[in-house]
Amino acid sequence: MNSLQSAKKRIQETALKAYQEQLVAGTSGNVSEFDHEQGIMAITPSNMDYQIMQPEDVVLMKLDGTIVEGEHKPSSEWRMHAGVYAAREDVNAIIHTHSPFATSFAVLHEEIPEILVEMLPFLGGGIPLSQFGMPGTNELADNAIKVLTNRNSCLLMNHGVLVIGKNLSQAYVRAQYVEDAARIYHYARQVGKPCLLDESVLSTLRDRYGLKK
Repeated sequence: MNSLQSAKKRIQETALKAYQEQLVAGTSGNVSEFDHEQGIMAITPSNMDYQIMQPEDVVLMKLDGTIVEGEHKPSSEWRMHAGVYAAREDVNAIIHTHSPFATSFAVLHEEIPEILVEMLPFLGGGIPLSQFGMPGTNELADNAIKVLTNRNSCLLMNHGVLVIGKNLSQAYVRAQYVEDAARIYHYARQVGKPCLLDESVLSTLRDRYGLKK
């Protein structure tokens, strides 16, 4: 269980950092890790202030909802996390944010296209939009999984952002890049019509980074 205790500390630290960097507000958003070998997910508790949350507050549970350790209720979005982990063996960490610039495009029902070269190596390309799913449901996970093919982030329609990674550090950097791309796209649209990367450039970058379209 030592690895899971370490995961709880990483989750608490990551959730606090997301709050401090305004990727979430109040008690919104959630962070998790999944140990595929043990079949146990560590996830932030429901409705707890990130400024007072401690590692011991993080909940350990199985993907079917069985609580293994913890005095609190798990995040209300635990089904979304569980669904992604069940579908993607390559995913070990998930961060769900409500970062304002990215979420504004989720409210507009717009994807964020390839406007920056950094989006290819860090995000796999543009940021797709998943169809709406009611909060706390399996539908939310199912809709996100559909658009995460060859991508590691997506916008959740009228909701927020979902980012996946092989570890929390990678997932967090991706969450930062999602918000950065959204911010730049927003500002560019205020002064003109953003110019997307040419397909020939995208093709070259995909080859360079071993990415699929």
